[in-house]
Amino acid sequence: MSGEKPFVLCLTGSLGMGKSRTASFFAEAGVPVHDSDATVHELYEGEAVPLIERAFPGATAAGKVDRAKLAAMVLGDAATIAKLEAIVHPLVAAVRDRFLADAQARGAPVVVLDVPLLFETGGERGCDAVVVVSAPAQMQRQRAFERPGMTEAKFAALVAKQMPDAEKRRRADFIVDSSQSFEHARAQVRDILQAVAKMHGRAADS
Repeated sequence: MSGEKPFVLCLTGSLGMGKSRTASFFAEAGVPVHDSDATVHELYEGEAVPLIERAFPGATAAGKVDRAKLAAMVLGDAATIAKLEAIVHPLVAAVRDRFLADAQARGAPVVVLDVPLLFETGGERGCDAVVVVSAPAQMQRQRAFERPGMTEAKFAALVAKQMPDAEKRRRADFIVDSSQSFEHARAQVRDILQAVAKMHGRAADS
């Protein structure tokens, strides 16, 4: 492995805030992005399948995890959710570590870790700075209900397990307001990267 460690910028935001779109703007700017949700999807079709079937018999089919069946098995049961997380979290961490090592070897100055439940899981401890994507509550709700299969009950359950947006904003180093145009959000991403370049330069000098 060679080169200086990249500046780790963690990206988070509640349901319907525009986090995935913001992540794509960082990628457009040439920043390597690690998507935790996408990693879980890949693991559910590969490495995690036999481990989850052993722990949750009947939760897999045709060589992949049946997400609907698994969700039904763990929904609302803290002990069962903890059992699932004990399987999945170390696998996600291993993929993330490989991503960071690869970015360092390639000399990437900055990387983005896209983590939906960053603060809720204490993940901010591994970040050099945190970006929170935010929009007004009414816009959040409207976007959430544009997703297929969204119901009042599902929306309430998803929001309940997320830290309130105001608290995320309070803890953020940077905030992207996603309530306006894509170009407005892109401009905010460019500003963040300029600020990070200065922060990273200071860190390298110290």
